[in-house]
Amino acid sequence: MKIVLLCALFGAALSEVHFEEKFGAGWEDRWIESTHKGAEAGKFVLSAGKFYGDAELDQGIQTSQDARFYALSGEFKPFSNVDKPLVIQFTVKHEQNIDCGGGYVKLFDCKLDQTNMHGDSPYNVMFGPDICGPGTKKVHVIFEHKGKNHLIKKDIRCKDDVFTHLYTLVLNTDGSYEVLIDNEKAESGSLTEDWDFLPPKTIKDPEAKKPADWVDAAKMDDPEDAKPEDWEKPEHIADPDATKPEDWDDEMDGEWEPPMIDNPEYKGEWKPRQIDNPEYKGAWIHPEIDNPEYNEADAAGIAKYEENCKIGFDLWQVKSGTIFDNLMITDDPAAAKKAGEDLWAVTKDAEKTMKDGQDEEDRKKADEEAKKDDDLDDEDNDDLDAEEEDDVPEPEDEAEDEEPEHDEL
Repeated sequence: MKIVLLCALFGAALSEVHFEEKFGAGWEDRWIESTHKGAEAGKFVLSAGKFYGDAELDQGIQTSQDARFYALSGEFKPFSNVDKPLVIQFTVKHEQNIDCGGGYVKLFDCKLDQTNMHGDSPYNVMFGPDICGPGTKKVHVIFEHKGKNHLIKKDIRCKDDVFTHLYTLVLNTDGSYEVLIDNEKAESGSLTEDWDFLPPKTIKDPEAKKPADWVDAAKMDDPEDAKPEDWEKPEHIADPDATKPEDWDDEMDGEWEPPMIDNPEYKGEWKPRQIDNPEYKGAWIHPEIDNPEYNEADAAGIAKYEENCKIGFDLWQVKSGTIFDNLMITDDPAAAKKAGEDLWAVTKDAEKTMKDGQDEEDRKKADEEAKKDDDLDDEDNDDLDAEEEDDVPEPEDEAEDEEPEHDEL
């Protein structure tokens, strides 16, 4: 029992949180804004948004200007993930109901010039949600390998509602990975299978060619089949029921010809029936050989970076309002999971309750405004009816126009 406890304590002591940011007081001193985009750059502001669980604890940095580029980065002590797991985690809240814009982070080495960070700045990892219209709602997982950025081949759907969501990437030393959304597995697998980091193990033999006498037609024309003698019929014939109009003038109108109609006896192009080809050998399969450019040893270095020391947001957003918070980089998936439960899990229910309350208040106000409009319409209609009644002329007294009746004597 003591040995197990000591091992657990030793493992906990070895795990390390390389970076953590909850965007509290003084956050601007820890982050550097890129000036690369100049006037096109947008500003991040500290905000918990319109609905939240805790007005202070839920504050993060929020995009504040529409149709802007956002470029902001922070620095931490350099570390290597060559022989340790890499975990990147953060929360994203698209409370503006985003239509098009990124919500991802990038992990850089120490060579990044933070004041000039831009879309082409080299990075090690790019991870997080990206939304643009109904067609793009995905989680990016991109790794740099030998100078090229490699995108995951799988489609991982991101959340597209207005609430806070937790995104976690776990990269293990054995070449396996896991993507979690709200602390639940969204995707997992291996780096060599789900990315095209390496060339294929085998390629088609460039020296191999299909033999000239190879028969790959499964069917053939029946040599015993012959076209019937009465097969050939024209596709169209002159209409036998058509007659020359009485007023037709050959000199003026030319020689009269009856209109053409479909020939009911036309059978189309004749083709011999098909039979099994006795010479058929099947589809020819191009033989493959080992790819001389494939090196299995290269797989050992995939997504293993000697130096990680900066993290940044490099985004474009059409509609601003996204809030980022609770960033964490560690080598301990369990620590990230606990942080997610402590920070995000306690917020999600409270912010939804607040949002539902706001929606209910908005609904009540809308109903009251609609009722006021209906009442005003009713009053206007009553006034109009009264005016129409005033305009109706009164009938003349019929008694004045009639002769008085006399009693007969």
